[in-house]
Amino acid sequence: MRLPGMSQPFLLAPIAECPPGPPGAQLRLAVLGARGVGKSAMIVRFLTKRFIGDYEPNTGEPGGGEGRRRVPAAGGWWLMGLCSAGNLYSRLVHLEGDHVAVQIQDTPGCVQVQEDCIQVLDSLSRCVKWAEGFLLVYSITDYSSYQSVRPLYQHIRKVHPDARTPVIIVGNKADLLHARQVQAKEGLQLANELGSLFLEISTSDDSQGVCDVFQYLCKEVSKLQHAGSMDRRRSSIIPRPKSPNMQDLKRRFKQALSSKVK
Repeated sequence: MRLPGMSQPFLLAPIAECPPGPPGAQLRLAVLGARGVGKSAMIVRFLTKRFIGDYEPNTGEPGGGEGRRRVPAAGGWWLMGLCSAGNLYSRLVHLEGDHVAVQIQDTPGCVQVQEDCIQVLDSLSRCVKWAEGFLLVYSITDYSSYQSVRPLYQHIRKVHPDARTPVIIVGNKADLLHARQVQAKEGLQLANELGSLFLEISTSDDSQGVCDVFQYLCKEVSKLQHAGSMDRRRSSIIPRPKSPNMQDLKRRFKQALSSKVK
């Protein structure tokens, strides 16, 4: 999809890299879904407030990349790169008055669903293990992308059995009502069955809606990290059993011997 009047490649504003921090100091998010649902466009919209409506699908193959742009290296412009597992964005995000380091893994849409069974790339499985919070994205104009959400969710829960791991289901391209194949009530029903939050958004028309989705996921992952650190802190301050008092043991031993002598 090309923005009206767009004849030249759409240049992205530079995204400030966040400084590397200690392990666990960053929020690790993953955006999953079938091919062509707009995963990369969502991420770039969140990070830059710009919409990329002109990009090649991310197939995980050399030469293509969802959200891949050719931009000048000078002047701070940034080239969205490509790797076999998609793109990894590591940026500082403003969250509730603080700047938080966030890593967002964009993934190729290499997902095949057959009778509720899912086949994914090994790299995608590694991404699921790595991430702490998930956006499962489908397009309201593509019913097959909607069908991939349930098996993807089940795959996540196999890797992260803790029900607290946040997963948000997102119906994207809500502006294309004329081409709708998935009704909002279907998305809501699926989310209720899976115990997940559901939102419909338009990445092209609603920057704030996209921002709200990512902000909410960041907050939930931050809460989970905080709860985990509190649990570890509690376990570390559990009082250890006191070592036996040697003087007391000697006294009891003498008492036992004297009673036997009598």
